[in-house]
Amino acid sequence: MKAYLSRRYHFSASHRLHTNRYDEAGNREVYGKCNNPHGHGHNYTVEVTLSGQVDPVTGMVCNLADLDTFAKTHLIERFDHMNLNTLPEFANQVSTTENLSIEVHRIFASFALARLERIHVEETSNNSFDYAGGEIPATGTL
Repeated sequence: MKAYLSRRYHFSASHRLHTNRYDEAGNREVYGKCNNPHGHGHNYTVEVTLSGQVDPVTGMVCNLADLDTFAKTHLIERFDHMNLNTLPEFANQVSTTENLSIEVHRIFASFALARLERIHVEETSNNSFDYAGGEIPATGTL
């Protein structure tokens, strides 16, 4: 019997939306206030949806303690209170939440105890982004 499990995690991080493919005026036009040279921050909420067979003994798709330990080590400790632009994941791509969603998907795709279905990232109360896998775009040059 297949079931789905969704779990939410929270972290705070800053970033600046900027690409070397545009001049300063172009960056301001495309990214607006999100191109602030000093950056800006968000309190992100990441929802991870996993699936798997319900274990007949435990009655669970996976042990939440195992998932939480994985998330703490690979997500929270990696991104919480960081400037995303300084991380290797964003050295060659703009630190949009779309790209963050793809990076978070890469992280949870390696969680071996259940199948990753999708990632949902809330950046603000108005902006959220989903990534369910498929072809991951090649990292381009900023």
